[in-house]
Amino acid sequence: MSNPILSEKSFENARQAAAGTHSGEVMTMKGTINKSILLFLTLLVPAAWIWWKMGGNPETAEGLRGWMIGSAILGFVLSLVIVFKKSWAPVIAPLYAAVEGVFLGLISMVFDYIYPGIVMEAIGVTLLVFAAMLVAYRTGLLRATPMFTKVIVMATLGVALFYLINMIVTWVTGNNWYAGSSTLSIIVSAVVAGIAAFNLILDFNMIEEGSKSGFPKYMEWFCAFGLMVTIVWLYLEILRLLAKLQSRD
Repeated sequence: MSNPILSEKSFENARQAAAGTHSGEVMTMKGTINKSILLFLTLLVPAAWIWWKMGGNPETAEGLRGWMIGSAILGFVLSLVIVFKKSWAPVIAPLYAAVEGVFLGLISMVFDYIYPGIVMEAIGVTLLVFAAMLVAYRTGLLRATPMFTKVIVMATLGVALFYLINMIVTWVTGNNWYAGSSTLSIIVSAVVAGIAAFNLILDFNMIEEGSKSGFPKYMEWFCAFGLMVTIVWLYLEILRLLAKLQSRD
């Protein structure tokens, strides 16, 4: 599937772990949902705290750059740890959520300072998209068929390559066209947000399959972590898209 965290390889490793050591406690859908809720609550608290700490004004906030860079680096390191050591997910996933909350709080504060009210709009749209994807999956309107999965996988890899190329071009030229509000930039943002949204279908499918396969209990935390990564990606792309649209008004 497209989310590299909830990949087929990840679940194959979990199958092997389940076959080799079965403790009696296995992954369930309800357990994964509960873990997902806990992770998002863990994310929201530091996000609100750092926003309050910085006073809501990035122009006068002290240490903003350091907090942002530090949380980004630490979040990346923790994500690598949890991907390679899935059994540590019950400990690492909440830590990652807290660190990610700090980063998202700072990013959101900056956007909301420039475009007042945009954060609540982005949260609302993200929740609506999540609900729509969940309903589409549960009703069978959208299913993770082999072709659907292949298309989303390739599209997501294309987005990752686009991010890398844009980062290199920005670093070399100092010009980030993707941050602008041109028609092309807006279209690309909309497409990327759409790809992030369709990733949810694949996440739902893999979580459902995992709960049916009797994976180890720690996979609830791992899957909740993977779902959170997708939703955060979706939120950031929607936030970016709304900012571009508002800058054209």
